[in-house]
Amino acid sequence: MSLTIDLSGKTALVMGVANARSLGWAIAEPLLQAGCRVGFSYQGERLKAELDKLLVGRGGVWTQQADATSEEEMTALFARVREEFGHLDYLVHSIAYAPRPAMEGRFIATTPEDWNTALNVSAYTLVSAARHAEPLLRPGGSVISLTYHASQQVVPKYNVMGVAKAALEAATRYLAADLGKADVRVNTISAGAMRTVAARSIPGFSGLYDEAGRRAALGRHATPEEVGKLALFLLSDLGSGVTGQTVYVDAGANIMTMRLE
Repeated sequence: MSLTIDLSGKTALVMGVANARSLGWAIAEPLLQAGCRVGFSYQGERLKAELDKLLVGRGGVWTQQADATSEEEMTALFARVREEFGHLDYLVHSIAYAPRPAMEGRFIATTPEDWNTALNVSAYTLVSAARHAEPLLRPGGSVISLTYHASQQVVPKYNVMGVAKAALEAATRYLAADLGKADVRVNTISAGAMRTVAARSIPGFSGLYDEAGRRAALGRHATPEEVGKLALFLLSDLGSGVTGQTVYVDAGANIMTMRLE
């Protein structure tokens, strides 16, 4: 069966694309292919250069610098959304960060400063973005973010980021309750281990990546393209009855405790 999704006339803001390997880009690309107009926020000139390369020759796009932890810059970003689009259909949050020292040591040694940074950047910014987007989101709109199974089980060296992802998933449910009466859905995608820029900040990621693929029910890793397809489903009307959920696309890694060869 072949199904074509037409998002002509729809608008999206994608926050946090770093380069072609970003899951934010894996989500944005099928949106663009489906005819959606997309705005992008980035943090820092270095990331702007990478984003500009991806957008060469693409119409209906714009970019703006925005630190998601800055109320002033978030206000300016959503003012730009209103100026460019007049409204918003889809919001994609692809932002996470924890200081490397907080991931290299023992979790018990997490400092208050690193805790606050990780939870602010990785979880609270979703709440902030949703609050700024709310006046612009049309009925039938959708918000998605990206999480990881370390929110549910201990992943070595993920440490405070696992706690931040758990907070993100809880925030997803509360936001879904707040925005549901306006017919706006909020979900988060739990992607498996993937070779992204963010993944490189996890000490020992190579071993974690290999083990996840070996243990997965499908015997392989999920792909960024599969993340993009799930996002397209959740954002579009195909996912109209789904909200407040953490939806896995990890080739079944999360259901397996072990695999005996």
